[in-house]
Amino acid sequence: MFQTFNAPTRPEAGPPRLAALRAALAENRLTGMLVPRADAHQGEYVAECDARLAWLTGFTGSAGFCAVLPEIASLFVDGRYRVQARAQADVSAFDIVPWPDVRLHEWLTEHASRGATIAFDPWLHTVREIKQLRKNLAGTGVTLVERDNLLDTIWSDRPAPPVAPARIHPNALAGQTAAEKRSELASKLKATRHDAAILTQPDSIAWLLNIRGDDIPRIPVVQAFAILHANARVDLFTDPEKLTGLDNHLGPEVTVHPGDAFPAALHSLGGTVRLDPDSAPLAVQLALEAGAATPVSGRDPCLLPKACKTQAELDGAEAAHLRDGAAMVEFLCWLDDRAAKLPDTPLTEIDVVTALEGFRAATGQLRDISFDTIAGTGPHGAIVHYRVTTDTNRSVAPGDLLLVDSGGQYEDGTTDITRTIPIGDIGQDARAAFTRVLQGVIAISRARFPRGVAGRDLDALARFPLWLAGQDYDHGTGHGVGSYLSVHEGPQRLSRAGSEELRKGMILSNEPGYYREDAFGVRIENLIVVEPAPDLAGADPKREMLAFRTLTYVPIDQRAIDIPALTVQERGWLDTYHAECRSRLEPLVSPAAREWLDRATRPLN
Repeated sequence: MFQTFNAPTRPEAGPPRLAALRAALAENRLTGMLVPRADAHQGEYVAECDARLAWLTGFTGSAGFCAVLPEIASLFVDGRYRVQARAQADVSAFDIVPWPDVRLHEWLTEHASRGATIAFDPWLHTVREIKQLRKNLAGTGVTLVERDNLLDTIWSDRPAPPVAPARIHPNALAGQTAAEKRSELASKLKATRHDAAILTQPDSIAWLLNIRGDDIPRIPVVQAFAILHANARVDLFTDPEKLTGLDNHLGPEVTVHPGDAFPAALHSLGGTVRLDPDSAPLAVQLALEAGAATPVSGRDPCLLPKACKTQAELDGAEAAHLRDGAAMVEFLCWLDDRAAKLPDTPLTEIDVVTALEGFRAATGQLRDISFDTIAGTGPHGAIVHYRVTTDTNRSVAPGDLLLVDSGGQYEDGTTDITRTIPIGDIGQDARAAFTRVLQGVIAISRARFPRGVAGRDLDALARFPLWLAGQDYDHGTGHGVGSYLSVHEGPQRLSRAGSEELRKGMILSNEPGYYREDAFGVRIENLIVVEPAPDLAGADPKREMLAFRTLTYVPIDQRAIDIPALTVQERGWLDTYHAECRSRLEPLVSPAAREWLDRATRPLN
């Protein structure tokens, strides 16, 4: 319904494309080139026309980059994607390099000759990224050269840019009008003596102007750039046809320009102009410096207000999660029924994805899935961001753990949930791993912490049960989530790199995991929101404390738990959680699903 199952790329296409790129480099007297996953907006997800890394290498993961030299080309991916990269790329043409264990400057220093010139497209790399890379390469004899993208010259059948129409996001769901948001942010620009701020991230622009679109699969945004001025006016740069019929909503203080007018507008700006070095392409800074403006580094002004949800957005998130939770219960009831018929009636990963997306669609309020549904059974569960295709479609078998990570985009909220389901007897190793992951989920869910604490301060709580067993996982414990926007939203996150202070209204995921390659994977994920902690007797009244409130209410499969390994407090949390699941969801599901829900939420023995 929403997801297709064709193989997104072909590994065998990589070597001839790599050869063509090397020929173009040689013709232009360049030693090598960087090919990132990113587009000009530096988003995690890209339109088909910007999927350069996938076109060249075959790798379709949401993070990574390729470095091409005359004799070697390497695909850099982190721990989430190494199994996937080896499966999707032709490893005879592309080395798979573990990043960040191996840094790009280290690789270039080792493999590039002294005097090498490495080309990069300044629209596809951030200000901070290139600044740091140049600093690290100082004295090595390797030079970075910004230039037009040579890969685009050999991509003969490159798709056209998206032109999906934009739509209004209701003020009642946003909790603020666009005019109110513009006024508040403009006041902050004035306070810092900035004349304007450059907005390059589509989700920031969508949030600011209370619009949504369909330019990017799964993410309801309009691809655009914007300049927010200190007088609260906005210059918006995108295909004007996308905004047909939105004149009254945008109002006279928002001026729409064609997208290709953005570089000239940057060049003509004056005054002090803020740009975010972590998300703005280097090309933006170069255009400002070539004109009359004085660019200064500063955070995207939309970032924190977007992350700290309004009460209307939190109310919408609760409603979306109840609706989504009911669909999940219907799905899990269906899945148990189908699993009971194995092996006589086959069940595949594609069957699982199709059924789940069908239950979500049956709500009548689903706008899209929030990312391609992950349904990995057995060894496929160990591929963190596995995406089933007709070529990889595996049958669910007794003894498997089935990992299902999915979510929905509803007008009132974005959901993201993972459940790992045992298919029959899963064995003691898998049961022990499932229990440790569950203990990590519970530890985060129960956390109380003083104001000022960041995600990195809490990340270890989720890992501690695994660490005691000599185990871990190679992804963050949690990411921020938008309000009918990106399912992955910064700056908040629960991870070792999560330096942002956790603030009231931030929504995050809580998703520890464990993955044994070629065997099984476990991940359990709920979404949580930061709020003031409940009062405690004896607590210091002068110390402001925060806590997490769970938004996701879907049973966690008790059949995979080593119940004696849980503490009294952990058992109490799970029983309370399951009682809440039953209370909230019973009125929303079918009679058959209600019976299943009653069984799935019984107190632990």
